[in-house]
Amino acid sequence: MKKLRLMAIRSQKDPLLRELERFGCVEFSELDESLSDEGLVHENADILSLRSTQSTLQNAIGLLDRYAPEKKPLLSAKPQVETDALLDDSGLKTVLEKAAEISGLEEKIKRLTAEENRQSSLIESVKPWMELDLPLDTASTERSAILWGSIPARIDLQSVIAAVEEASDEAELFRISGDKTTNYVLVVAIREDLPAVQDSLRHFGFTAITFPGESGTAKEAAAEAANRLNVLASEKESVRQALIAKAPERDELKLAAEVAAAKIARAEAESKLMGLDSAVVMQGWVPAEKEAALADLLEPYDCAWETEDPDPSEYPDVPVLLKNNRFSDALNMVTNMYSLPAYDGVDPNPLMAPFFILFYGLMMADMGYGLIMMIAALVAMAKIKPQKGTLSFCRLLLYGGISTFIMGALTGGFFGNALEQIGKILGKPEGWGVLPSLFNPMTDSMIVLIGSMALGLIHLNTGMVISAVEKVKKGDAASAFWEEGSLWITLVGIVLFALNKTVAPQIPAGIGKWILIIGCLMVLFGGTRGAKGFGKFTSIFGTLYNTVTGWFGDILSYSRIMALMLAGSVIATVFNTIGGIANNLVFFLIIFLIGHALNFALNLLGCYVHDLRLQCLEYFGKFYKDGGRAFAPLAVNPKYYDIPAGE
Repeated sequence: MKKLRLMAIRSQKDPLLRELERFGCVEFSELDESLSDEGLVHENADILSLRSTQSTLQNAIGLLDRYAPEKKPLLSAKPQVETDALLDDSGLKTVLEKAAEISGLEEKIKRLTAEENRQSSLIESVKPWMELDLPLDTASTERSAILWGSIPARIDLQSVIAAVEEASDEAELFRISGDKTTNYVLVVAIREDLPAVQDSLRHFGFTAITFPGESGTAKEAAAEAANRLNVLASEKESVRQALIAKAPERDELKLAAEVAAAKIARAEAESKLMGLDSAVVMQGWVPAEKEAALADLLEPYDCAWETEDPDPSEYPDVPVLLKNNRFSDALNMVTNMYSLPAYDGVDPNPLMAPFFILFYGLMMADMGYGLIMMIAALVAMAKIKPQKGTLSFCRLLLYGGISTFIMGALTGGFFGNALEQIGKILGKPEGWGVLPSLFNPMTDSMIVLIGSMALGLIHLNTGMVISAVEKVKKGDAASAFWEEGSLWITLVGIVLFALNKTVAPQIPAGIGKWILIIGCLMVLFGGTRGAKGFGKFTSIFGTLYNTVTGWFGDILSYSRIMALMLAGSVIATVFNTIGGIANNLVFFLIIFLIGHALNFALNLLGCYVHDLRLQCLEYFGKFYKDGGRAFAPLAVNPKYYDIPAGE
């Protein structure tokens, strides 16, 4: 990365920001607040208004997707659009008005729905009074008062009637209707005795009921509400059809949403600028390899600019952009899930890709599963034409499928032993469908286990080589010698000693023993050379413990390669055996499809997780320095469209 500083005249600010967004390789950063002492002030950017605009557009798109879902093929590529169209905001206001109109139709539907709910509630509320030929707004006459209400069904109505009569000789309670929980009653009393009657009813859970705005009987109110519901339904359907008729505007709205997103990105970058009446100042980061292209871009503008290498003290703030080829780019998603490397660290992708793909193939190890992965990846890349992260995932799936197929060929697995079982069902000779193999995880488990640990030893030592090289490059050769070098000498001693005791007795026993002793002493010295006093004594035990248990645990962790290979083969074989019990091809195919779908899904995820663990814990632990911040340039990043390749 290069640190960029730029000053441009104010009149060229907007076109310059557009060009930088098209360029997509400049990240803006906050300027030092001390510049305000020189009279510079932050630029005003109406980000909130732009976000409101984008929200309106996206809401309209969401409404069209809900009321008039877009029919797309199962696997289809996003439409492509030129960058110029995404930077042209001349028609944004017109499209925003269309979006507001769509939102207005939705609001009308909501109001009509609310009114429907009100009318439906009214019908439900008057149902208990349908047999009463009395207007709902009747509350009193010249001499009497009327109370509409309800009493819980658990209350004995006779006791309520007695209480009402005790409160007033001129009062009477009528039960109009009821259900399991409630009795609906009408109470009639003379005006003077109404307070006493109300007080007597309060003790029985009486709840007064009113029907504001209603004047006819319950039947009339229900009939009117039903008619109103029909009118509302018709009106609501009309509005819904009007909204559906807006579906052809969906593409226009999506393009406008992309334009709004591009404007928001420019506004966010603009908010980091500071300026005077006639000029603006910015700073940021640009990849070193893009510096020449940036110079060509800035040539037509009246501006002054400079770049410089970041100071080591700035490394924690320098953004990181991974640069890989087509092969190692597939592992970007793995690195991003863990953590980006520090700016002064190592890009792990080229160093991790061969091991990740090899280990994945070993864990899955089945030609049939590998074919499925390869076909799925190739079809996805051909149909949906993925970009960026999705493309990396498809490539990883493809490479993993190739590795799985090759390892399946070495182990003789094609959906387990499916061909052998089919041969038995079809009456083929013994051994028909048994594929040749270099080794079989079900019969050669110990060989697979030893091979897994040997691969782990290679994997870990590769990480140590990377660590040693990085230390030497930074001028710390002593650490490389006493840390990695001492371990290598120890490992050489262990290997020579083991060979003498097993397959190569001609190797003098003393050579391996003395190399091992020298290596152990170097490990102890390297682990304690930074300690002083009593700490040097205690660090001896810490070094011994961490070295022995750490290496033993790391190497043992690679046994998961054998475990997953064996588990996948066993599960596949079990399902094939179950399918072959009935000696019927149709039954076998049913069990085959169900069983292998489950096994494939389980292995697809399980192998990825365990492979990821080997890389992120065992491998990265030897050399990786994380904590990098992703490079986030001002760029056009469409959501609904793809930009043609080469732009």
